[in-house]
Amino acid sequence: ATPASASGATVASPAGPVGTARATEVDVSAAADAGTPELLIAAVYDDLELPDAAAPAADALKELVEADEYKGAVGASASVRLGAKRHAAVVGLGDKAACGADAWAAFGAAAAQRALDAKAATVAVALPEGADVATVTRALLVGATKEQRFKKDAKEGTLESVVLCVAGGASDADVAAEIAAGKAVADGVVLCRELVDGPPNCVNPAGMARVAQDLAARFDNLECTILEAADCEKLGMGAYLGVAAAGAPPKFIHLTYTPPGGAEGEPVAIVGKGLTFDSGGYNLKAGAGSMIELMKFDMGGSAATLGAAAAVAGLAPAGPAVHFIVASCENMVSWNGMRPGDVLTASNGTTIEVNNTDAEGRLTLCDAIVYAQRNAKATKVVDIATLTGACIVALGDEIGGLFTPSDEMAAALEDAGARGGETLWRMPMRASYKKGLDSSIADMKNTGPRAGGSITAALFLKEFVEEGVDWAHLDIAGPVWDGKKSLATGFGVATLTNWAVAQGK
Repeated sequence: ATPASASGATVASPAGPVGTARATEVDVSAAADAGTPELLIAAVYDDLELPDAAAPAADALKELVEADEYKGAVGASASVRLGAKRHAAVVGLGDKAACGADAWAAFGAAAAQRALDAKAATVAVALPEGADVATVTRALLVGATKEQRFKKDAKEGTLESVVLCVAGGASDADVAAEIAAGKAVADGVVLCRELVDGPPNCVNPAGMARVAQDLAARFDNLECTILEAADCEKLGMGAYLGVAAAGAPPKFIHLTYTPPGGAEGEPVAIVGKGLTFDSGGYNLKAGAGSMIELMKFDMGGSAATLGAAAAVAGLAPAGPAVHFIVASCENMVSWNGMRPGDVLTASNGTTIEVNNTDAEGRLTLCDAIVYAQRNAKATKVVDIATLTGACIVALGDEIGGLFTPSDEMAAALEDAGARGGETLWRMPMRASYKKGLDSSIADMKNTGPRAGGSITAALFLKEFVEEGVDWAHLDIAGPVWDGKKSLATGFGVATLTNWAVAQGK
């Protein structure tokens, strides 16, 4: 049951639906010849050599490049009118020797913007030999999908079809396969962005659960289980339920991907932080810089997890079963809410003194990580979360933090990120910093000193990883959100998808 798009879950709201954009409404195909599109886009390195398929507009593009002193920098573009409703453009890839997935992604995004600016219905893209067709397809489709679900006067997109013309004689079958792969990941990224962009009165725990159920209904290779609060209580998830106590009813989401023909190898799991709104609890986010108005994005890790589930299901790779787990809830204030000073008991028996209710994400994650190991039997676990402001301070808004004691896991995730155009930076996990989590009355506190906050958060989570299990933590608090556009980025989907697919190789 392959869907037209991974996005498709309708979550009722006063303003409109969540999960309805279609990345694949634009038809992407391959051809040797560009034909006569309304917009012809040529991909150029900084040597400014035009691909073969750009020949119909070569003279105009050469004049454009010379007149604009165009240098072919990554994502830089320029365009020229060829006639009535016809344009041509160049979009840069930068240095050929240094051109990686990030450059191809920037190219695809810039190409999409050129198409939207020109209001073109038909576009041909002339690509050089060796082009990363999957990444171009993904970035182009994501770039062409604009967030306007909650606007009264939504504008219909004009782009209908894109033809990719790849130089070098690549086989039609190979290019078609790369396009299909790009479409699958694009759907996952669009779903992720929709969930993060969606307002918290729509994207709440129940809404997240419905999105997961919709994915399972669309893909035969996905199975969905939703645990209610009573189910979680039976499993001893006192840390997760402590956070959830004051908010909307929590929903513990478990999607399982089973490859065609059956799973091979040990199961793996991806665990996403799913705080659909984080007020901070009694340690209320208040004052300038608290970002409480943006705390809908505190479920960015779970959005990336569900987006990756959609992408993996669409790609249908061979290999092990992949479990996608989200402990979804809100962190609110109420008479029955978690208080500073409370002691919670996690599902592995660890007692936790809550010295800051605004360090709630790790409390939900620890029970989800235990579940991934004990219930899903995962021997490799990656958790992904908008966990700490400290990681934003350390790495800014373009780089995700990678924490793991395993060199093998670090290398695999760094490679997965690089192939997806998403940058991860491995951070230290200094054992001596764990002393900052010592509690006088419980096994540990949920936060340590202010200094090294992202490290102590990772060390907290490490306490819930069982012997023999490979684990990594991704802190994506910075790159999950584009502050200039005030929109979600979809960060994490490509990395998680690439990592999951690689488990079968």
